[in-house]
Amino acid sequence: MTSAFAYELAQVNIGRLKDPLESEQLKDFVDNLDPVNADADAADGFVWRLQDGNGDATGLAVFGDEWLIINMSVWRDADALTAYMYRGRHREMLARRREWFERVQEAMVALWWVPAGHRPTVAEAESRVLHLRTNGPTPYAFTLRTSFPAQGAGPVPLEVPDGLGCSV
Repeated sequence: MTSAFAYELAQVNIGRLKDPLESEQLKDFVDNLDPVNADADAADGFVWRLQDGNGDATGLAVFGDEWLIINMSVWRDADALTAYMYRGRHREMLARRREWFERVQEAMVALWWVPAGHRPTVAEAESRVLHLRTNGPTPYAFTLRTSFPAQGAGPVPLEVPDGLGCSV
């Protein structure tokens, strides 16, 4: 999919699993990966998502920790991303995230603008998350609650429904 916009919004969400992916405890999560990813692929404003050979990113290493899994995608803008996140099957799965993922105090989610057509790497995502942890939201790495326009002009508050923060 090609974008008419000069910039697109990249997002990374890293989760620390409570149990192995193959465990009975994660069966519902794993069984819903393909349908949730298919919903994303079909969503208005979706551009790209990170995938391994299985069609998801669960086999990709992040921060050298086998208990972490990564989700990374690129969207037309924050409105398209949040419309997908807080509706339908993804919203249902997001509401159940505490069943499958540990609560982590440090930032595990980051957003940043990329030139249209750029596909971020895991290393790039790790850099953005580490920057957010150290510096808080900046144009280099920010959150849905404190976002920045593509040109970095300043923070733009974005409404996120109560109780549905995107951290895992």
